[in-house]
Amino acid sequence: MTALFAELSVPQFDVYPSQPLHYRQRAEFRVWHEGDDLYYIMFDQKTKQKFKVEHFPVASQLINQLMSALLNTIKDQPVLRERLFQVDFLATLSGEAVLSLLYHKQLDGNWEKQAQWLKAQLSSICPTHIIGRARKQKVIIDQDFVIETLTVGEQTFQYQQVENSFTQPNAKVNEKMLLWAQQATANKGGDLVELYCGNGNFSIALAQNFDRVLGTEISKTSVKSAQTNIAMNNIDNIHIIRMSSEEFSQAMNGERQFRRLADFDLSSYRYETVLVDPPRAGLDPDSVELVSRFNDIIYISCNPDTLKDNLKTLVKTHRIEKVALFDQFPYTDHIETGVILTRR
Repeated sequence: MTALFAELSVPQFDVYPSQPLHYRQRAEFRVWHEGDDLYYIMFDQKTKQKFKVEHFPVASQLINQLMSALLNTIKDQPVLRERLFQVDFLATLSGEAVLSLLYHKQLDGNWEKQAQWLKAQLSSICPTHIIGRARKQKVIIDQDFVIETLTVGEQTFQYQQVENSFTQPNAKVNEKMLLWAQQATANKGGDLVELYCGNGNFSIALAQNFDRVLGTEISKTSVKSAQTNIAMNNIDNIHIIRMSSEEFSQAMNGERQFRRLADFDLSSYRYETVLVDPPRAGLDPDSVELVSRFNDIIYISCNPDTLKDNLKTLVKTHRIEKVALFDQFPYTDHIETGVILTRR
């Protein structure tokens, strides 16, 4: 990373390591059937060779417990095991889990009855929710989300995390990211605009440092979760709009009018700080131009290459003040980076 960003004269990186084992709160596996036996497999991305997975030290200890318990419980239950081809796990630091079972068959009332029984069996380990998925089907046993509790400094925040929607996989490193961003914006004041706000992961932790927070997010599921999380944490200065960063840029420029903005007076905001946490593709040129208008920029990136491309443009107007590396994905070449920029 030092070599990659050398031409940008970035300050020394602050490094936030991950715990070495059991750091992921999400995992998914294919299910392989062999006679009366069934087990989890993963594929080598290059050779496509399959590997049997009995233990997965990358995932949380809770996920490891549920992995073996699930297979042992359904092994002799034809309705639950037949045509099952994938299982997705989502767990929390606070000890809750949702399991998604994916099938190559339609799910009927008999499956639902058996899934209720499965939920009861696994709930002896932790509060567990079951979801069945098949072609054009999603059958929810109880609920399709978990409630995570994250500790940021001396504060705790609660987040609804919905199955099959994006959440930070390394919860402990996420806590470090939130504290870093919170400390970097302490007593900042003014208003914060957050693009790609997801379920409010950063918005909720940073709201105390700003007069108002305006978040944008395109996913309906994430917007709904963000609204739930705002209420759950008793925060009254965050507003979420369902739109893409490109659409928000168009609205800011007066290029388009949106009915969903009818209740918002965009001209009333003091546009001083912006936070962006884009997908791996980084920011498109219009979004780069938009964020360059702010005095302070907080850029969270999961792709160093697209981050570097965006920074080449942003350093024309802004100075890089802080850079941090968050080891969300140990033992891989994926790197989560945080950058603080201030107008020159």
